[in-house]
Amino acid sequence: MPNTIHEIKRQLREQSRQARRSLGEDFQRQASAAICAHIETWALFQGCETILTYMPMRGEVDLRPLLERHPHKRWLLPHILSEGRMVFHPYDPEHLIRHPFGMLEPDPNLPIVPPDQIQLALVPGLAFDRQGWRLGYGGGFFDRFLAGFDNGICLGVTYHALLLDHLPHNEYDIPMQYIVTEEGMSDTSHHDWSVISVG
Repeated sequence: MPNTIHEIKRQLREQSRQARRSLGEDFQRQASAAICAHIETWALFQGCETILTYMPMRGEVDLRPLLERHPHKRWLLPHILSEGRMVFHPYDPEHLIRHPFGMLEPDPNLPIVPPDQIQLALVPGLAFDRQGWRLGYGGGFFDRFLAGFDNGICLGVTYHALLLDHLPHNEYDIPMQYIVTEEGMSDTSHHDWSVISVG
Protein backbone atom coordinates (compact mmCIF):
# COMPACT_ATOMS: atom_id res chain seq x y z
CA MET A 1 0.00 0.00 0.00
CA PRO A 2 1.33 3.48 -0.80
CA ASN A 3 2.12 5.45 2.32
CA THR A 4 3.05 8.86 0.97
CA ILE A 5 1.06 11.50 -0.90
CA HIS A 6 3.63 11.25 -3.70
CA GLU A 7 2.99 7.52 -4.16
CA ILE A 8 -0.78 7.91 -3.85
CA LYS A 9 -0.76 10.64 -6.48
CA ARG A 10 1.40 8.53 -8.78
CA GLN A 11 -1.10 5.67 -8.62
CA LEU A 12 -4.05 8.04 -9.06
CA ARG A 13 -2.44 9.54 -12.16
CA GLU A 14 -2.19 6.14 -13.80
CA GLN A 15 -5.76 5.24 -12.81
CA SER A 16 -7.03 8.57 -14.13
CA ARG A 17 -5.21 8.16 -17.45
CA GLN A 18 -6.77 4.74 -17.87
CA ALA A 19 -10.22 6.04 -16.92
CA ARG A 20 -9.95 8.89 -19.43
CA ARG A 21 -8.84 6.57 -22.22
CA SER A 22 -11.74 4.23 -21.46
CA LEU A 23 -14.25 7.02 -22.11
CA GLY A 24 -13.56 6.83 -25.85
CA GLU A 25 -13.27 9.60 -28.42
CA ASP A 26 -16.99 9.84 -29.19
CA PHE A 27 -17.89 10.40 -25.55
CA GLN A 28 -15.01 12.85 -25.07
CA ARG A 29 -16.22 14.87 -28.06
CA GLN A 30 -19.83 14.97 -26.83
CA ALA A 31 -18.82 15.77 -23.26
CA SER A 32 -16.46 18.54 -24.44
CA ALA A 33 -19.32 20.13 -26.39
CA ALA A 34 -21.55 20.03 -23.29
CA ILE A 35 -18.79 21.51 -21.13
CA CYS A 36 -18.26 24.36 -23.61
CA ALA A 37 -22.00 25.07 -23.51
CA HIS A 38 -21.97 25.22 -19.70
CA ILE A 39 -19.02 27.61 -19.70
CA GLU A 40 -20.31 30.01 -22.32
CA THR A 41 -23.68 30.46 -20.58
CA TRP A 42 -21.96 31.12 -17.22
CA ALA A 43 -22.28 34.73 -16.09
CA LEU A 44 -18.69 34.86 -14.81
CA PHE A 45 -17.36 33.74 -18.20
CA GLN A 46 -19.52 36.28 -19.98
CA GLY A 47 -18.15 39.05 -17.76
CA CYS A 48 -14.47 38.23 -18.25
CA GLU A 49 -12.38 39.63 -21.07
CA THR A 50 -8.92 38.06 -20.55
CA ILE A 51 -9.10 34.30 -20.20
CA LEU A 52 -6.37 31.69 -19.88
CA THR A 53 -7.14 28.39 -21.59
CA TYR A 54 -5.17 25.44 -22.96
CA MET A 55 -4.80 23.28 -26.04
CA PRO A 56 -6.04 19.73 -25.33
CA MET A 57 -3.80 16.68 -25.36
CA ARG A 58 -4.28 12.96 -24.68
CA GLY A 59 -8.04 13.07 -24.38
CA GLU A 60 -8.38 16.25 -22.31
CA VAL A 61 -11.61 18.22 -22.53
CA ASP A 62 -11.49 20.20 -25.79
CA LEU A 63 -12.34 23.87 -25.23
CA ARG A 64 -11.32 25.08 -28.69
CA PRO A 65 -14.95 25.74 -29.74
CA LEU A 66 -15.02 28.53 -27.13
CA LEU A 67 -12.15 30.31 -28.85
CA GLU A 68 -13.90 30.02 -32.21
CA ARG A 69 -17.29 31.19 -30.94
CA HIS A 70 -16.00 34.03 -28.73
CA PRO A 71 -13.23 35.71 -30.76
CA HIS A 72 -13.90 39.02 -29.00
CA LYS A 73 -12.41 37.58 -25.81
CA ARG A 74 -8.71 38.04 -25.15
CA TRP A 75 -7.60 34.39 -25.07
CA LEU A 76 -4.22 33.41 -23.64
CA LEU A 77 -2.28 30.15 -23.80
CA PRO A 78 0.56 28.95 -21.57
CA HIS A 79 4.08 28.39 -22.84
CA ILE A 80 6.17 26.04 -20.69
CA LEU A 81 9.71 27.13 -19.92
CA SER A 82 12.57 24.75 -19.18
CA GLU A 83 12.88 25.90 -15.58
CA GLY A 84 9.43 24.58 -14.72
CA ARG A 85 7.25 27.64 -14.98
CA MET A 86 4.86 29.08 -17.55
CA VAL A 87 4.51 32.37 -19.38
CA PHE A 88 1.40 33.46 -21.22
CA HIS A 89 0.91 34.62 -24.80
CA PRO A 90 -2.13 35.66 -26.84
CA TYR A 91 -3.84 32.88 -28.76
CA ASP A 92 -3.09 33.10 -32.47
CA PRO A 93 -4.11 30.03 -34.50
CA GLU A 94 -1.49 30.93 -37.11
CA HIS A 95 1.33 30.90 -34.55
CA LEU A 96 1.14 27.61 -32.66
CA ILE A 97 4.01 25.17 -32.16
CA ARG A 98 4.07 21.57 -30.93
CA HIS A 99 5.58 21.05 -27.48
CA PRO A 100 7.44 17.76 -26.80
CA PHE A 101 4.69 16.91 -24.29
CA GLY A 102 2.30 16.75 -27.25
CA MET A 103 0.13 19.85 -26.91
CA LEU A 104 0.18 22.97 -29.06
CA GLU A 105 1.68 26.10 -27.54
CA PRO A 106 1.87 29.73 -28.60
CA ASP A 107 4.94 30.85 -30.48
CA PRO A 108 7.31 32.29 -27.82
CA ASN A 109 7.93 35.29 -30.09
CA LEU A 110 4.39 36.51 -29.41
CA PRO A 111 3.99 39.18 -26.69
CA ILE A 112 4.06 38.01 -23.08
CA VAL A 113 0.97 38.91 -21.04
CA PRO A 114 1.49 39.35 -17.27
CA PRO A 115 -0.50 36.82 -15.21
CA ASP A 116 -2.12 39.60 -13.17
CA GLN A 117 -4.13 40.51 -16.29
CA ILE A 118 -5.84 37.09 -16.34
CA GLN A 119 -9.41 37.29 -15.05
CA LEU A 120 -10.42 33.65 -15.55
CA ALA A 121 -8.21 30.56 -15.76
CA LEU A 122 -9.65 27.41 -17.38
CA VAL A 123 -7.46 24.78 -15.75
CA PRO A 124 -6.96 21.24 -17.08
CA GLY A 125 -6.06 18.25 -14.93
CA LEU A 126 -6.09 14.48 -14.81
CA ALA A 127 -8.76 14.58 -12.11
CA PHE A 128 -10.39 16.91 -9.58
CA ASP A 129 -12.33 16.34 -6.41
CA ARG A 130 -15.50 17.94 -5.13
CA GLN A 131 -13.57 20.34 -2.90
CA GLY A 132 -11.71 21.69 -5.93
CA TRP A 133 -8.35 19.95 -5.42
CA ARG A 134 -6.57 19.07 -8.65
CA LEU A 135 -4.49 16.11 -9.75
CA GLY A 136 -2.04 17.35 -12.37
CA TYR A 137 0.59 15.54 -14.40
CA GLY A 138 3.33 16.00 -11.83
CA GLY A 139 5.33 18.80 -13.42
CA GLY A 140 4.03 21.51 -11.12
CA PHE A 141 3.60 24.10 -13.90
CA PHE A 142 0.02 25.02 -13.06
CA ASP A 143 0.70 24.72 -9.32
CA ARG A 144 3.36 27.41 -9.55
CA PHE A 145 1.08 29.68 -11.55
CA LEU A 146 -1.93 29.15 -9.28
CA ALA A 147 0.13 29.86 -6.16
CA GLY A 148 0.43 33.47 -7.30
CA PHE A 149 -2.94 33.79 -9.01
CA ASP A 150 -4.72 35.78 -6.31
CA ASN A 151 -7.10 38.10 -8.13
CA GLY A 152 -8.71 35.86 -10.75
CA ILE A 153 -11.18 32.99 -10.93
CA CYS A 154 -10.07 29.35 -11.27
CA LEU A 155 -12.32 26.89 -13.11
CA GLY A 156 -11.26 23.24 -13.13
CA VAL A 157 -12.27 21.45 -16.34
CA THR A 158 -12.82 17.69 -16.35
CA TYR A 159 -15.11 14.82 -17.24
CA HIS A 160 -17.62 13.76 -14.60
CA ALA A 161 -15.97 10.32 -14.49
CA LEU A 162 -12.81 12.03 -13.25
CA LEU A 163 -14.53 14.05 -10.55
CA LEU A 164 -13.55 12.19 -7.39
CA ASP A 165 -14.78 12.41 -3.82
CA HIS A 166 -11.36 13.17 -2.40
CA LEU A 167 -7.83 13.79 -3.65
CA PRO A 168 -4.72 14.00 -1.47
CA HIS A 169 -3.06 17.40 -1.51
CA ASN A 170 0.04 19.13 -0.24
CA GLU A 171 0.48 22.58 1.24
CA TYR A 172 1.45 23.98 -2.17
CA ASP A 173 -1.67 22.68 -3.94
CA ILE A 174 -4.31 25.30 -4.79
CA PRO A 175 -8.01 24.36 -4.98
CA MET A 176 -10.28 25.50 -7.78
CA GLN A 177 -13.16 27.84 -6.96
CA TYR A 178 -15.38 26.15 -9.54
CA ILE A 179 -15.49 22.83 -11.39
CA VAL A 180 -17.24 22.10 -14.68
CA THR A 181 -18.06 18.69 -16.15
CA GLU A 182 -20.48 17.60 -18.86
CA GLU A 183 -23.14 17.35 -16.13
CA GLY A 184 -22.90 20.98 -15.04
CA MET A 185 -20.91 23.58 -13.16
CA SER A 186 -20.47 23.74 -9.40
CA ASP A 187 -19.08 26.08 -6.80
CA THR A 188 -16.63 24.05 -4.69
CA SER A 189 -17.60 26.00 -1.57
CA HIS A 190 -21.07 24.41 -1.76
CA HIS A 191 -20.69 21.38 0.45
CA ASP A 192 -23.87 19.83 -0.95
CA TRP A 193 -22.30 20.12 -4.45
CA SER A 194 -25.45 21.65 -5.88
CA VAL A 195 -25.16 22.85 -9.45
CA ILE A 196 -24.98 26.62 -9.56
CA SER A 197 -26.96 28.80 -11.90
CA VAL A 198 -25.15 29.35 -15.17
CA GLY A 199 -27.51 32.04 -16.43
